[in-house]
Amino acid sequence: MIVILMGSKKDFSFCKKIGDALDEFKMRYEYRVASAHKTPELVIDIIKECEKKYSDMVFVTVAGMSNGLSGTVAANSVKPVIACPPLEDKAAYLIDVHSSLRMPSGAPCMTVLGAGNAAVAAVKIIALTDDALSGKVDAHIRAVKDDIKKTVL
Repeated sequence: MIVILMGSKKDFSFCKKIGDALDEFKMRYEYRVASAHKTPELVIDIIKECEKKYSDMVFVTVAGMSNGLSGTVAANSVKPVIACPPLEDKAAYLIDVHSSLRMPSGAPCMTVLGAGNAAVAAVKIIALTDDALSGKVDAHIRAVKDDIKKTVL
């Protein structure tokens, strides 16, 4: 299970791209909304609820500007956390990415830029304990390579 946790409903269009990429692997996922700054108690409640419901799970956190969400989830969960900042505004890109890269000690998360790459990274984590899913990841890797090999200049 992949839990896509966004800091604001404004992030949904970006999160939908993650979901669409997960659909290609037929992965189960759900969208949730909670802000580490505005509703920290809700973030904690979501973490606890998801950890009770799902054994194999990865959080993908989507928060721009000051990304407190990824660190909060990482500091309060035993599950892997992938920060995927919605860096569609190129002007804010260089500033906003730093809040996802620089997490406090004891709150590690991986930062992956790009919705599709975040989805594949989450799938690879789950595939560590799922042979069928591992086969799908292998097929995906081969398809990417084959697509490049077919490129004619």
